[in-house]
Amino acid sequence: MAIAAAAAVLLALAAILFLRGAARRQQENARRASEAEARLSELIRAQSEMQGRMASMAETLSARQSELNQAVSQRLDGMTHRIGATITEQTRSTHENLRRLQERLAVIDAAQNNIQTLAKDVVGLQAILSNKQTRGAFGQGRMEAIVADGLPIGAYSFQTPLSNGTRPDCTIRMPNGAPPLVVDAKFPLEAWNAFREAAAPEARRVAAQQFRRDLDVHIQDISEKYLLPGETQEMAFLFVPSESIFAEIHEHFEAVVQKAQRSRVVIVSPSLLMLSIQVIQAVLKDQRMREQAHLIQGEVALLMEDLVRLDDRTRKLQAHFLAAQKDVEQIVTSADKLNRRGLRIGALELEAPAEAESARGAAQAKVVESRTGLLKLRVVDEE
Repeated sequence: MAIAAAAAVLLALAAILFLRGAARRQQENARRASEAEARLSELIRAQSEMQGRMASMAETLSARQSELNQAVSQRLDGMTHRIGATITEQTRSTHENLRRLQERLAVIDAAQNNIQTLAKDVVGLQAILSNKQTRGAFGQGRMEAIVADGLPIGAYSFQTPLSNGTRPDCTIRMPNGAPPLVVDAKFPLEAWNAFREAAAPEARRVAAQQFRRDLDVHIQDISEKYLLPGETQEMAFLFVPSESIFAEIHEHFEAVVQKAQRSRVVIVSPSLLMLSIQVIQAVLKDQRMREQAHLIQGEVALLMEDLVRLDDRTRKLQAHFLAAQKDVEQIVTSADKLNRRGLRIGALELEAPAEAESARGAAQAKVVESRTGLLKLRVVDEE
């Protein structure tokens, strides 16, 4: 019975606790329901505010979109105008560039024609140089042009015979009665062309030996034929009509150059011959100046006499000017006195009769003196 009662009590307590928990849960559910309603109302209010803001944003976006469309339209119009102006300018620039290009093409065509003409001239020059006689005439012509441009007429001669019957290409008269200088314009160009065109080492070596022999023979001929004691200078010029050939000879055939110097034969290029001609011209000019030195001294003596005479006349003229200046100063003094006298008369400040008479006499004497001085000055000027 006691156990049953305890069990009943326990059941009653459990029921009471369950009922209290159910009531507590019901209150909690009611509280949560009220909070949910509050949150729901808050969400409804926020949703309405959001809808208002979205409507406002829609209106703002619509206005901004219209402004953006207008700005884009204006910019498109501006860009269209600028693009049109740019295309017009580019078209004009393209036409101008095409015109200039046509002008340059015309210049290029003219230059091409000149190049073709020059090529024909080079071919003709090659034909000239391939012939021994015409090649000699070419070297002779270039040498004659350099000599004729640098020296006066009578200071040189071409193909003048010597006492041994030979005719050098050119003889240049030297100053002070010295023997003339001989210039030879021949050059073994065939051997040189063979040496330059040889590609294989063996062929180039053989061509170099042949050119060296030909040049040695030519230098020996110049030394034997043109170096005559008392009739020509002790050295002669061997003219090479090309600066490049002259440079390569000194680079590849130094032994030949030294042998030519020992034989008193100087190998010269066009520039060296021109420089030598200028030196000879300066020496001839100095000789002519020394020959005319006595005439120059006579002219200087006459010039000194004229200078002394001019100095004497200048000093006389200075004396006349000084005398005239003194007379002018006296005239100015008299004029000042007359001016003062006139002012005094105008102010009614009259002097005594005796003093006035003495002053008048002194003034007349000064006037006579000034007139006498002017008359003397005039007589001296006429003399």
